[in-house]
Amino acid sequence: MQVRVHATGSTGNCVSISNGHITILVDVGLPKTKIEKILLEDGIDPTKIHSIWITHEHEDHCKGVAFADKYKIPVYASEGTLKALNRLDTGRIVKDGKSQCFDAFSPKHLFVTPFNVSHDAFEPLGFAIQGADGKVSVMMDTGIVTPDMLRAMANSTVYVFECNHDEDMLMNGEYNEALKRRILATTGHLSNDAAAVALSRLIKGTGERIMLTHMSSSNNMPGLAAAAVKRALKKNGLKANVHYTLEVF
Repeated sequence: MQVRVHATGSTGNCVSISNGHITILVDVGLPKTKIEKILLEDGIDPTKIHSIWITHEHEDHCKGVAFADKYKIPVYASEGTLKALNRLDTGRIVKDGKSQCFDAFSPKHLFVTPFNVSHDAFEPLGFAIQGADGKVSVMMDTGIVTPDMLRAMANSTVYVFECNHDEDMLMNGEYNEALKRRILATTGHLSNDAAAVALSRLIKGTGERIMLTHMSSSNNMPGLAAAAVKRALKKNGLKANVHYTLEVF
């Protein structure tokens, strides 16, 4: 399974997952022309994209959804997200735990299974994408990681994981108190430490690939995020580049 983070952060998010036969996008949070440009630069033909999956309706995850209209690409999301985007008539509704299967009887089959996350949006989702040669879990904005979320993501070969902020940087930073409370809420964003704890429960040391995303430019640093995850996994006897790989975006 090829996974590429084309954009991430508060300015826009877009991830592609491909098994060499089917290519899907999770989120299109940049203007449609930028989405098109980035994909072409990364060697992805927009006309070959099978479907787009939207985690929730916040602009940094769906701003470029008109890209789907230009190329007639189906858009999948929860009912709440599609309603917020005024796309109930044209989008395809998906629900927690209900897999969508593509090319089921082909060696290049793909199953996409949505799971609920905890964010201040209408029915936000994460996605677990299972192919014949691996499983990719994409978890964008969430304030907590629940046991149900852990079960949905279990046994993935690739984890695209929110690692938004360092709590000390956030609390001592310039954000106003209301915004700090929103970020720290259970429906806010995942801290480095919370992401590290969740990953310590998921990573088994079988060579999994961890991709840390959606990092705040004001309240985090790549080194802090990576260090938090490595510390948590080290407690389980796991070392980076031996038992797993870690990338920070």
